[in-house]
Amino acid sequence: MSTHTGETAEAEAPAAGPQPAGGGVRRVLGRLGSPAVRTRLGTFAGVVILAVLFWRLGTGAFVDGVRRIDAATLAVALGIGLVTTVFSAWRWALVARGIGIRLPFGAAVADYYRALFLNAALPGGVLGDVHRAVRHGQNAGDLGRGVRAVVLERTAGQFALLAAGGAVLLTMPSPVRDQMRQAAPPAGLALVGACAVVLALRMNRAPSGRKPRAVRGMLGEARQALFSRSTAPGVLVSSVVVLAGYVAMFVLAADVAGAGASVAQLLPLALLALLAMSLPLNVGGWGPREGVAAWAFSAAGLGAGRGLTVAVVYGVLSLAASLPGAVVLVARWYAATRVRGAADPAGPVPASWGFRPPAPSAPAPVVRIPAQLSEVRSEKYAPKESARLARSSLPFSAVPSEGRPMTPESV
Repeated sequence: MSTHTGETAEAEAPAAGPQPAGGGVRRVLGRLGSPAVRTRLGTFAGVVILAVLFWRLGTGAFVDGVRRIDAATLAVALGIGLVTTVFSAWRWALVARGIGIRLPFGAAVADYYRALFLNAALPGGVLGDVHRAVRHGQNAGDLGRGVRAVVLERTAGQFALLAAGGAVLLTMPSPVRDQMRQAAPPAGLALVGACAVVLALRMNRAPSGRKPRAVRGMLGEARQALFSRSTAPGVLVSSVVVLAGYVAMFVLAADVAGAGASVAQLLPLALLALLAMSLPLNVGGWGPREGVAAWAFSAAGLGAGRGLTVAVVYGVLSLAASLPGAVVLVARWYAATRVRGAADPAGPVPASWGFRPPAPSAPAPVVRIPAQLSEVRSEKYAPKESARLARSSLPFSAVPSEGRPMTPESV
């Protein structure tokens, strides 16, 4: 009996020894693919790029770029930032309306300013967009659509940048024009082939083929938000204006840095720097932009140090253009604090204090004493008659006699 039980337990017990390597690899890849790890890796890569640039080119380009900025330059940067932010917020409102959620234009402008400031001030360069996506989704009562509206709005901007960058880098003199022309035919054939495969799969799909409902919904929302008659013209116009504002900011930075190049020379270099900024390997937008600008200016014969200075000036001007977002952030925090204070007259207790105010306790239960027990206790502990007489006969006794008040004459 005991032998059979031991064999059963031995058979049911898990096999000892090392686990398959596939599970550990999947866990490691899953952790590396998490948003937090990707943000840290991107921040680390941006720091490494900046460290290499400053090691090779020195810190003089950074100091020189900051020193050249004056009040007039900051005012122009704030004006350009106002135009790009307003048109970006309009694009966001159009996309949100296209997928069926409401976004007032004024709130969109304020939220976009706040997102730009958080993108520039926090590592990763996208935390501000995440914040406005979540807040808008919560306010609209549909978190999923709020997030998708921001993703589609950012996708529209990236499409405009890719299209303009491809057209300019293929046609205008730039350090990558020859490489772009060599890579354009294979890339075009690959794109046509991919479209043909997708079309063939769609035509040969069985009638009962099951396409995920979520994918159908997302594609339908993207079509309605970006390519419908009511939203496509506005999305296109706003994307073109925003991209033109970014290029104008780069040209302003080059002029401040003393690059001495024409707009035709700076346009492809600006688009290369903007394409590098879209890589998720930066610290608040810093890193790849400076590296690509230094390389592109060096390849164009303008000097790597000058390119780094232009990129630094552009970064400082972009940060200055986003400063109204800090005002929005502080104003909304103050308004929320006042609302909480009005709701709680005692004032909110900071969580860092480590305690909460005690909850109101329930009233103490009323204990009823039986009448018989009350009489017994009163008889047992009542003062005796002799003690009462002695106490009343003491001088200055507080017990009145014969119902009259005590006076010195009576004593």
